[in-house]
Amino acid sequence: MTDSRIFKVEKRTGRERTIKSYVLRNNVLDEKGEKTIEESKEYIEYYDGEKKLSSVTLFNNSRPLIVEIGFGMGDATVEIAENRKDFNYLGLEVYLDGVVKILKKIREKDLKNLKIMRFNAVDVITDMIEDGSIDGFHIFFPDPWMKKKHHKRRLMNEDFIRLLLSKLKEGGYIYFVTDWVEYADQVLELTGKIDGVINPYGGFAEHVSWRPGTKFERKGLEKEHEVREIWIEKGRA
Repeated sequence: MTDSRIFKVEKRTGRERTIKSYVLRNNVLDEKGEKTIEESKEYIEYYDGEKKLSSVTLFNNSRPLIVEIGFGMGDATVEIAENRKDFNYLGLEVYLDGVVKILKKIREKDLKNLKIMRFNAVDVITDMIEDGSIDGFHIFFPDPWMKKKHHKRRLMNEDFIRLLLSKLKEGGYIYFVTDWVEYADQVLELTGKIDGVINPYGGFAEHVSWRPGTKFERKGLEKEHEVREIWIEKGRA
């Protein structure tokens, strides 16, 4: 098979980006995996153009749109979408195995409110989403890049947080969860310095009842890591 959409994960021209928050370890699919992506109506390709991603363009309705960045194997993503059908969800992930697995689950459960893209989140959010159009962003257990020399690779830096805020509607939220306390402290400090950010908890958030546990969360708890949750909202400009 030669369809490049399965293997392309970022723009090759235009914006330069030398530091990435991910490392691709597997870029090869078997025939069944390729077929799953090819035949899925829930798989969205990256494209350059004027038509932006929204509930109307993706789902043909006006329900609130939530974007999840880095859904892993997608178990929690599917459960949330299945239990909260008044919301639409767009999941972004670069790892092939997770993309194939979640597409199979969407088909098995006949979910109508969840679509998937395999592409670098920064490119998708910058190029394909209108400012002030998204109701929420989910970032659950991103790679903490634990060594200090690798902290520059962390997804949740000030520039990225500001990018997410620019795409949110007033009152829209960012929901970030990690089991790496130092990373959580860093993100909490960063969000506290940005004008227009509202933290309704005044610090770390309580667990949100509709967020199920993930494989990474269970592994962290087994190692006696402490899970930290941050919920911030976009206030008036």
